[in-house]
Amino acid sequence: MATIAPAAPQTTAFPITAVETCLHDELMQTIKSMAKIKGIALPSIDAQIRAMPVQVDSLVCVDILCAVEPIIGIELPESVVKAGGYGSIDNAIKNLIPRIEAEWKKKGGKP
Repeated sequence: MATIAPAAPQTTAFPITAVETCLHDELMQTIKSMAKIKGIALPSIDAQIRAMPVQVDSLVCVDILCAVEPIIGIELPESVVKAGGYGSIDNAIKNLIPRIEAEWKKKGGKP
């Protein structure tokens, strides 16, 4: 009599590209809006804006988490964001992605 092995659990990869794109777009929009309000000239190249020293407030990042939640299918706690904020958009993204992924894995890795 042959036995049938149970189906392997289906795993889904963390949507890192979509999360990074969302964070980038939201942070760029926020920084550009803040610069416009404060009368600060920004470089014309997005890569330069991403790397330039600019204060990215932790409360702003907590708000931005709401844009990421539909992509990963879970609600993210505020603790994902580092207290005190970040010194650039690149630093924010580099710090947030692993924390968001860890939270996603902790909650079952469901897309």
